[in-house]
Amino acid sequence: MNELIRRLESLKSEIINLKSNLNLPQKEQRILELEDQMQGKDFWADNQNAQKVSQEHSQLKTFYEFWVNLEKNTVEILDLVKNNRDESVETLDYLKKQTDDLETQYKKNRFVALLSKKYDDHNAIFSIHSGAGGVDAQDWAEILLRMILRYCEKKGLAADTLEINHGEQGGVKSAVVEVNGLYAFGFLKSEAGVHRLVRLSPFNPAHTRETSFALMEILPELEEKENLNIDPKDLKIEANTASGHGGQSVNTTYSAIRITHIPTGIKVSIQNERSQHQNREVAMKILMSRLKTREEENLQKEKQAIRGEFKSAEWGNQIRSYVLHPYKMVKDHRTHFETSDPDSVLDGELDEFVEKYLEMTIQK
Repeated sequence: MNELIRRLESLKSEIINLKSNLNLPQKEQRILELEDQMQGKDFWADNQNAQKVSQEHSQLKTFYEFWVNLEKNTVEILDLVKNNRDESVETLDYLKKQTDDLETQYKKNRFVALLSKKYDDHNAIFSIHSGAGGVDAQDWAEILLRMILRYCEKKGLAADTLEINHGEQGGVKSAVVEVNGLYAFGFLKSEAGVHRLVRLSPFNPAHTRETSFALMEILPELEEKENLNIDPKDLKIEANTASGHGGQSVNTTYSAIRITHIPTGIKVSIQNERSQHQNREVAMKILMSRLKTREEENLQKEKQAIRGEFKSAEWGNQIRSYVLHPYKMVKDHRTHFETSDPDSVLDGELDEFVEKYLEMTIQK
């Protein structure tokens, strides 16, 4: 019993310390504000906004209740252990299992405490691009996209594919995805950079060993107050007819949008079945995020130039290797964390990689 008491006292202390960094009172206030909105008479008049508010409410409430209940349940089991007089095997096994379950829940969720950097609590927009290498690279980009979407699903994040360009023979050339949910950007930022795959190619008769690359870019979705002021004269906006898979026209309207920020040369293109207005909205959102990220990267470059630490999500920045042949391994080149179970990783089991990355960035 003394060992269980020690473990539960330690767990209780860790939960209380971590909760102090999670801004739970502010989150509770936000939940109440959202509930007021949801009870409004015309709440569902704007269906798109209503869904967004409902989603935010659900995610916040789940997060808030998890940490409140975890502390409450730990305190209850601790009291039960301290006051227990039944030394039967069944009772001891029950109390041990309860303690194990509480510790497991805590360990699985504790690294939210590492998500304290600017924008970590924001929604995110990520894009994936296949590297050179034809169908092998495009297939790898599709596998990588599935991995990230599975991870989002496991973290309770809502992913909406804004645009996807398929390869002629299969796979994905590029994709743009919006991710909504608490700490979306914080959970995903470790994945920015080049992902390298080594495997026997399933696309050639000789099944030779091939190396494929895919690039992932991740941006925080800015809130309205964080957006930059852009002079409309600095934007070149072009509308074209969107083309579908295989070259067919998606529709007869000019729905594909390309926006160029003339001073920086940054271009954003969005093409899908949405209206031109919606595509323009999405493109502006991505452009704002890219410009803000560029501004902050320039500040980081100035600070880190002497130490040579700065790296951005460009083709030269290889962050992780996935080896399926001649042996099985996934290795992160920044943290040096590795595993011999690539199947689980490619199915979205990224928590250990994300946690090691966050620990590394906190220490710097």
